[in-house]
Amino acid sequence: MKTVKEVFSDGGSLANLIDDYQHRPEQEDMAHKIFAAISEGQNLVCEAGTGTGKTVAYLVPALLSRQKVIISTGTRHLQDQLYQKDLPLVLEALASPATTMVLKGRSNYLCLEHMDTAIHDTKDLSYQNMSDLQEVVQWSSSTKTGDINELGMIEENSVIRSRITSTTENCLGQACPSFDDCFVFKNRKAALESDLVITNHHLLLSDMSLREKGFGEVLPLADVIVFDEAHQLPELASTYFSQTLSTRQLLELITDIKTADREEAGDIEELAAVLTKFEKLIRDVRLVFGREDQRLNWLEVWEKSLLSTALPNMLAAFQCVIDILETACGRGKLLDNCWQRAKAHYNYIDTYIETKNEESIRWVEIRGHHLYLNQTPVNISETFQQRLSEYNATSVFTSASLAINDDFNYYSRQLGLEECQTQVWNSPFDYQKQTCLYVPLDLPEPNQYEFFDAFIERTIKLLSYSEGHAFVLFTSHQALKKSADILSKEIDYPIFIQGTAPRSELLNQFRHTKHAVLLGTSSFWEGVDVKGEALSLVIIDKLPFASPDDPVLQARLNHFSKQGSNPFMDHQVPQAAISLKQGVGRLIRDVTDRGVCVICDKRVIRKAYGKRIIKALPPMPITHELDDVKDFFN
Repeated sequence: MKTVKEVFSDGGSLANLIDDYQHRPEQEDMAHKIFAAISEGQNLVCEAGTGTGKTVAYLVPALLSRQKVIISTGTRHLQDQLYQKDLPLVLEALASPATTMVLKGRSNYLCLEHMDTAIHDTKDLSYQNMSDLQEVVQWSSSTKTGDINELGMIEENSVIRSRITSTTENCLGQACPSFDDCFVFKNRKAALESDLVITNHHLLLSDMSLREKGFGEVLPLADVIVFDEAHQLPELASTYFSQTLSTRQLLELITDIKTADREEAGDIEELAAVLTKFEKLIRDVRLVFGREDQRLNWLEVWEKSLLSTALPNMLAAFQCVIDILETACGRGKLLDNCWQRAKAHYNYIDTYIETKNEESIRWVEIRGHHLYLNQTPVNISETFQQRLSEYNATSVFTSASLAINDDFNYYSRQLGLEECQTQVWNSPFDYQKQTCLYVPLDLPEPNQYEFFDAFIERTIKLLSYSEGHAFVLFTSHQALKKSADILSKEIDYPIFIQGTAPRSELLNQFRHTKHAVLLGTSSFWEGVDVKGEALSLVIIDKLPFASPDDPVLQARLNHFSKQGSNPFMDHQVPQAAISLKQGVGRLIRDVTDRGVCVICDKRVIRKAYGKRIIKALPPMPITHELDDVKDFFN
């Protein structure tokens, strides 16, 4: 068996496969450290700066360990990139016989039973929907995995996508007539038999929740779990350890009840009338709130809005639906499934209204056409540790942004990882020569009325120096939209705006368009890789502090305050530093890249906490002079 040194050395197996291979000491050292941690059964939290090559650095020791391994990434896109690009290279370098596979959530796999239902119920489908469905039917007979992403032409938000996939609620499991051919369970079975499984944080956290509730696992148990892009875990874990129920789920239940009635009964008296009334009252609950998306404290909403009338009215109609479904119990599996779901949803809402649990945060979210009733734990560290211990695996947490000035305390505290080994490998890039950080001190404070106009004027000037080739990153959708309206008229460079097309398509267009400018919010602050001259300027409008009005943040800050800590310095500043580190990390992606990063928020210099944030960033030379930026590009 090869050693880590033999794989990474100048004349090693990777060098034989990669043209112009460059040995990176940080990458080899990271692989050694991870191999030692796995061998000793020691959990490891580690940061690898941009350009370290961390993916190969953890894949090599993971495969050399010859143990059962789960790799968990941040997104499905990263899963596919790992599986199609990095993993084959490492397998060949090691001449490894390991069996590997990708496992995604059930919404990514074709459900044959739902496809069959869709084929026989097309009355409300558009011409494009019908065309998409026809493509799916043709593809279904040849696909080996059932992964809908093989069908590139089906949009993420296509009506057909939801019609041909299952959810945990409407899946019939082993009672399904198509169970023997089910792609979800076939892929899960293959995962059980594979040596290395690539999944994503969403599915892994979902699996943790299912194990805890005793509903049966999705993922196999493993000896080693590697969490890549691990900085995302605290926020995602908070979401997955929450409980939620939405008006969308209630409307989907109504649709499923109608289908079940049509296929298994067709003669249930009063059902249509009761469902019509229930649907109207569900929509009345949503209409209590305005059109804008928002997150609100439950108690304030309950006491100060019409929700305290609308929700009980809806529950009364819901009880009538449940009573009718109970009379149909035993007439068919679909009807029985709907009855069980209806009771669970009713009980959730009823308990939600009455609960007095201080360990959870109750908050309401308005998103699009739907309302969500959420319960989120105040502290997720204990829950995360309990659920992770179920796997009895050695864990490696890695990302380009976990530490603040080489200190992992903030990250470790969030997930209860205080007993782990820690290590930082700095980026091999020469930031002193490749970059410049410009912080204008002559702009108004971000909370001042004059800030926005000054920011736009300075952005236009900076874009003229770089001749486009820029990301302009915003901390709010409102600022993005307002800026997009102005910049579209004021600059001559091609402009791409988040929300006008899928993220991958926008990035592809940006990479292949000269002098392009891309405007984005949080989803473009991380996981975006644009090398070369195409991206030479990154402008960030403000320090990425979370909204102080957010009900979950408010509750957590109150919790920290009661424990005697400083909520701002111990929570908000570290979180902003990690987010900013991600945004700044978009600029330099290769040893030949050059560019300027701009932070238009002078608090990073003028406020005491700003020094802590600046120190957490790559070691870039700082200027406050606009002419220095002009000279850099000249």
